Formats: sequence, structure tokens, C-alpha cells
Amino acid sequence: MARNILKPFAVAVNGIVYAFKTQRHMRFHLYAVVSVVLLGVLMDLRLREMMILLFMISFVVVAEMFNSAIEAVVDLAHPTYHPLAKFAKDMAAGAVLVTTVCALVVALLLFVGDGRWEEITLLLASTESQQGWAGKFFLGCFVLFLLIVIGKGLGKRGQVFKGGLVSGHAAFAFFIAGMVVFLSGYVVVSALAIVLAAMVAQSRWEARIHSLFELGIGATLGSLMALVLFGLGAR
Repeated sequence: MARNILKPFAVAVNGIVYAFKTQRHMRFHLYAVVSVVLLGVLMDLRLREMMILLFMISFVVVAEMFNSAIEAVVDLAHPTYHPLAKFAKDMAAGAVLVTTVCALVVALLLFVGDGRWEEITLLLASTESQQGWAGKFFLGCFVLFLLIVIGKGLGKRGQVFKGGLVSGHAAFAFFIAGMVVFLSGYVVVSALAIVLAAMVAQSRWEARIHSLFELGIGATLGSLMALVLFGLGAR
């Protein structure tokens, strides 16, 4: 009777050990778990914060184990290449990426703390210091990247880093150009920035990676991001 009770537990432990031995990403995540937990202890996080951190870390590890299991089942069912097999593996890997990004954001917020977060918020709202525009720039790049990935996911062709409904090159080029326009105050510099952004977009059209419509979406998205952060946000 006792052997029957312990057998499922032993099987589960064997699964964890096997994943740790055979999956490089799994080993990386477990090393990251130890490092983050030690960092949380050194930074004297409260019990509730440590519980949230451990939950997010375990979320990532579980997603990685599911990813490895799905890959093994797909390879067993269809050893040769198949588009649906690739789709299943890509989806599983995407789930790991989403959970990892969420865990990183949560960990960053916990380590920053409430008081420091208020300082960062005030810094992003600042229009006088050089650090103010730098913070807005990095914030805009992060949000813009997320919007580009979502936009590419809505399209039916292309990949995350090539092609797709939204041109990432055009979006970032016009975001930077818009930032220059709102911060420089010089007509010549602003015009040059816009021309350079247009050249970036034109190169993607010339290479037949994006259509004019996709380039227009990317340029509009980047320009709106610059307007919100450096145009309207500066008032």
C-alpha cells in the first residue's frame, strides 16, 4: 500500500530529474530560480513578496516542462518535418516566453519596491532632465516591441522578426524620428530624421519584406508612440 502511494511521487521526481539532465533551458531556469531567491533574501523581501516571486518562478519552470513534454510527444508522433508539428513546438515555446517575461517584470517590480517605483514614475514624467527622455525612450521601445509582436500575430503571413502585418523597422525608425522632432526643436534636424526613417521603411519595401500597407501601420504606430511620450507627455 505504501509503495503504491509513493510510486506517483517517485515518477514525478524522475520527470523533474530527467528534464534537468536533458533540457539545457530547464537547467538555466533552475539556476535562475536559485539566484533570484537568494537575491530576494539579500534584499530582505517580505514574506508576501517572496511568495509572489516563488509562484512566478514555478510558473516558468512548469511552462518549460510542458514545453519539453510537448516537443517529445510531437517528435514521437511525427519524426519528420510537418508545418503543424512546427506550429505546436512554436506555440509551446511562446508560452515559455510569455511566462518568462511576466516573471521578469514581476521580479523587477518587487526588487524596485514601492518607494523607488514612485521615483521612477516621477522621473519618466520629467521634461527637464536628460534622464527623463531616456526613460521615456526605453519605455517606448518596450511597449512598441510588445505592440509589434501583437500586430504580427494578427497577420496571416510573416514571422516575428521578418515580415508580418506590422513593420518593426518602420515602427522603431519613426518612433526615433518622432522623438527627435519633439525634442530637437530644429526644422532641419527634424526633417533629416524623418527622411532617414522613410529610407529605412523604403529599404524594407525594396527588399519585398513588407507591403506599403504594413509599412504604413508600422510608421503610424511608431509616430503615435512618440507623440504620446514626447509630444503630449511633455505638456
